[in-house]
Amino acid sequence: MKFKESTLKLYAAPLSSTEDAKCKRAIEAIRDALKDLGYTDDQKDIGLLESDTLSYSIAMRNRYSTDKITIFIQGSYANNTCVRNESDVDIAVVRDDIFEYAFGEKFAGSSTDQKNAAVALKNAVERVLRTHFPYQVHRGNKSIKVDGNTYRKNADTVPSVAVHYYYRSHLKDYSTFWDGVVIYADDGQIIRNFPKQHIANGKAKNNQTKYYYKRMVRIIKKMRYLMSDLGYACANNVSSFGLESLLWNLPDSCFTKWTNYGFAFEEIVDYLYKNKYMLSVYKEANGIKQLCPTQRDVDSYVAFVDQLKSFFEYDYSS
Repeated sequence: MKFKESTLKLYAAPLSSTEDAKCKRAIEAIRDALKDLGYTDDQKDIGLLESDTLSYSIAMRNRYSTDKITIFIQGSYANNTCVRNESDVDIAVVRDDIFEYAFGEKFAGSSTDQKNAAVALKNAVERVLRTHFPYQVHRGNKSIKVDGNTYRKNADTVPSVAVHYYYRSHLKDYSTFWDGVVIYADDGQIIRNFPKQHIANGKAKNNQTKYYYKRMVRIIKKMRYLMSDLGYACANNVSSFGLESLLWNLPDSCFTKWTNYGFAFEEIVDYLYKNKYMLSVYKEANGIKQLCPTQRDVDSYVAFVDQLKSFFEYDYSS
């Protein structure tokens, strides 16, 4: 399928300031609801985890206990790589005062206290959201969705507890760590993610590539949606998150060789195609977890790259 330069520029552009404002109003709505659980923001303004992102964040403490939480936007909206206006915004609600430890790639495991705290937090968040947004709240396996409106985005609220990843533990250095989250799903799954590190790494990669990293991420995400709509099954076997992480692993030179978007995206697709053998060692954009932990995952991304190679054709006449 041929793509003109003007079309690729549209695909590469971030969402509008209107979408930005609707994201911020969504986190404001969650913050205000949680005040009914005794949490206070001490009249602080909502800030950003990282500048030049949409990672809105606010820390809160409970007036009646020692509980502390941080609320922040994560995912494609936070990273400013979302390409669909109708997407939900992911809002993490994290108990900061309860956490598990991770040393290197070994997790200490979850205690009963951590699990109980996470489950209690999810139940409490659901209860207060239902009070604030009657008939607009839907509990899912990992999150609690609050329907949006013309004023704010749909919000997938994800209650969790913290994990401290001591990445220098092999050097006996326990003074520094990366913040992660542990989600206790209703079906019993335990999911560990590192959204703050993803946001920081994505910002750094974008700066290193003269802002072409996130532009190319938006384009490849758009390609995935187009391929899915046209019946390419391989597009449904990879995620937008995974594609963002896939490109994070590429050398900066792939993004900076060309200023023309069509040439730049061709460079990226060509590199992916020629280096598929690297998929098994690629990391998620957080730099911690494997992108493809199983052979099935590797095969899914290989199939997508193969199809993308034939699907994308740059219209040189444009």
